[in-house]
Amino acid sequence: MGVGLERVGSVAVVTVASPPLNLYTADLQEEFAAVLTRVEADQPRAVLFRAEGKLVSGGVDVSLFDAQATREDAQRLFDTMLDLPERVAALPCPTVFAAHALCLTWAFEVAVACDILLAAEKASFGLVENVIGLTPTMGGTQRLAARAGVGRAKEFVMTGDRYPAAVLERWNVVNRVLPDAGFAEAALAYADRLAQGPTRAHAATKEILRHFEAGGVPEANQHVTAIAADLFDTEDLRGAVRSFLTEGPGKATFHGR
Repeated sequence: MGVGLERVGSVAVVTVASPPLNLYTADLQEEFAAVLTRVEADQPRAVLFRAEGKLVSGGVDVSLFDAQATREDAQRLFDTMLDLPERVAALPCPTVFAAHALCLTWAFEVAVACDILLAAEKASFGLVENVIGLTPTMGGTQRLAARAGVGRAKEFVMTGDRYPAAVLERWNVVNRVLPDAGFAEAALAYADRLAQGPTRAHAATKEILRHFEAGGVPEANQHVTAIAADLFDTEDLRGAVRSFLTEGPGKATFHGR
């Protein structure tokens, strides 16, 4: 298995398993893209991205870069690579990335395209393209800057150092650091918690924040009331309001409709 997909309740679990290093290759790109197509076609209420093995990923198979004869060839490759995290970021449901160990280059760039990044205590992260004279091409630099600031993004990319999970939690890149023991189960439970919530409202939250990222508070304010008003056409909001009024808070069951 290169990239697999299974449903665990309302959560779609996407697993990278390409031993020994889970390297990005043309085949892995094709398999990952095919899995995303399946997710987009039959949308779950949350997606958990994870990996198997000693590493989340050791990075990209550098022979892929060596095969590019011209800058035009390289740009076509980079456009294809960028498509993966862009599609992940565009998913309307909550997305969670679970990093259990070393997570380099392309995998980190997918991770920061997710809504929530969970890390085990032993996990570490890096964008190490500088070792071959390259800069990250899959959006990791700018998405890191959105989470941690431009100065931190420059440090992270220019040094090519590996940063432990606790540091990136302090930088607001990692959302939560969880114990190594039971990490996989805890990550799935976290994704399931989001999946059991008002997932249409979660999609609205993501849409509002995309406007914020594009144009700050003023642009988000131009759209927030219409986005929120659309939720009044959902069964979840109507049912939750009735539940609140008759049973009190926290008793509603959401169905993603």
